[in-house]
Amino acid sequence: MKLIHRIGYYGLGLFFGIVILIFFLGGKRTSCDYSPNARVLKDIRIKKRNFSEESLAFLNKNELDTAISSRLLENGNVDFGKSDTEGDPCNVYYISGIEEMENLEMEIENCDSIATIRNFQFLKN
Repeated sequence: MKLIHRIGYYGLGLFFGIVILIFFLGGKRTSCDYSPNARVLKDIRIKKRNFSEESLAFLNKNELDTAISSRLLENGNVDFGKSDTEGDPCNVYYISGIEEMENLEMEIENCDSIATIRNFQFLKN
């Protein structure tokens, strides 16, 4: 078999393979969250969130909206050094913001079915 025929068959198989993958995976919302930071943030994002009295008081005092917690969970970094990842029954994570929210940190208790935002605080420079 000539080289040009091999390349033609390979290209044809590759084309049909890609079309099949697009057909099966096209409508699915797949994501690749492999890093520990991304997995923790995704796990918290998909759960129902409650706010403690302290966190709501902080938000009211500083004239912030509760939507800031969603922004922190989208773009934040988990501080595993401060966090209690072996908590019983719930883990406690400290999530700090990046860019315009870099001085804001959120303490969140992550249980099996619910995540409770315990407190917010401003980090010192």
